[in-house]
Amino acid sequence: MMGHNYIKPERLSIENHPNLNEKWVQDLIADDPSILGLGDLVLRDKERPQPRAGRLDLLLQDSDSQRRYEVEIQLGPTDESHIIRTIEYWDIEKKRYPQYDHCAVLVAEDVTSRFLNVISLFNGTMPFIAIQMQALQVGENLTLVFTKVMDEFSRGPVDEDEEAEALPTDRVYWEQRATKETVALADELLDLLHRIDSGLTLKYNKVYIGLAKDGQAFNFVSFKPKKNHIIFELRLSRTDELDSKIYEAGFDTLEYVKNWGLYRLRLREEDIKSKSEVLEELSKLAYKRRVKS
Repeated sequence: MMGHNYIKPERLSIENHPNLNEKWVQDLIADDPSILGLGDLVLRDKERPQPRAGRLDLLLQDSDSQRRYEVEIQLGPTDESHIIRTIEYWDIEKKRYPQYDHCAVLVAEDVTSRFLNVISLFNGTMPFIAIQMQALQVGENLTLVFTKVMDEFSRGPVDEDEEAEALPTDRVYWEQRATKETVALADELLDLLHRIDSGLTLKYNKVYIGLAKDGQAFNFVSFKPKKNHIIFELRLSRTDELDSKIYEAGFDTLEYVKNWGLYRLRLREEDIKSKSEVLEELSKLAYKRRVKS
């Protein structure tokens, strides 16, 4: 360890700090939700109004699924009012948007044993995550450390985003989130879709890249570029015939999402080139289903 200097961090109380506050924590998480350690998340809303129940601090969503996290932030030790508020906001969002899989999250400076005992009384009836945050002064720098002290009791399905809440973004956002090469795969797939309808264009949203036609959302397929591949989602009813066609074509199938009625395929450039006929056939079926709806 020669040549390395050790600096002992000093733990700070955000609640009692003259310059730090809850909004500071909220803004940090909103700017980079990944610091919570819950995966690759995107911000859906901040200070989200709740009917007759105040405002939800943060609404976050997994970038590769329809897992939503209702996040409440508390300075100091956990107390009854924040526990009730977290559960209430989770319940409201769950009832308003039942097609999503929801999880309540309480982020607090001190997660007490009493809090853990109270939450355990729910006995797995709701997904709840408790995260303890520590503000540490290291030399002249300040950092936050988030530690999950209680995991959720249950996990739900992966679904597709609903059009009504798609948050618009641009190509640069996706090139930074994934890579230019994998975003370019969406262009190749769009070229394939133009064989079906030449009026289709890409529509960039925070959770996925969709389609537009005549300036309006027209999503019968959608795209989610990753670092090394792109996820191609087709809105189709599941049948044994389609299962066999996808299997025989040799696609890397992630899953079929029953709640949203879509197949999810993991594609690389060679898949798009070698399996273009099957992709076109599947896309055409999804297109016809969208036109009829």
